[in-house]
Amino acid sequence: MSTTVKPQGCTNFKLRQLGRRVSRLYDAELAQVGLKTTQYSLLSHVLKLGPLRPVDLARAMGLTASTLTRNLQPLLAAGWVEQAEGPDARSRLLHITDAGRDKRAEAQRRWRAAQERLNDLLGLDRVLALHALLDEAIDLLRANEDSDADEGEEHE
Repeated sequence: MSTTVKPQGCTNFKLRQLGRRVSRLYDAELAQVGLKTTQYSLLSHVLKLGPLRPVDLARAMGLTASTLTRNLQPLLAAGWVEQAEGPDARSRLLHITDAGRDKRAEAQRRWRAAQERLNDLLGLDRVLALHALLDEAIDLLRANEDSDADEGEEHE
């Protein structure tokens, strides 16, 4: 007779449920400054990494090119991010504008409020433990993806 305890339910479903609830909390805060969490994240990445090519931004954020293009459109239209010519005629670089910096700073205050609210609701110890567990799980899955990719390569 096995005494091994196994997880009950679907891990993917549970993670998605948690993700949706956490996203609603952050979205409610960021909506007060007219942004979605995806837009705040894009502004933050362009501020930190820019100017950069769209393909490099997509890679850094783990997005497909089409998802990045779709999510960038409102930021470009609002004048918070601009796309300019790159080092050659075929390339483009994204950079944050002064208005984008202001919007991001305004949104960062709301993001902090959302983080504090989550800390209050779950408890700081639980949030710290959750971060550690998530980071570890991401590293393990990333290592598995990397080893799967290596198996397809030929080595001399």
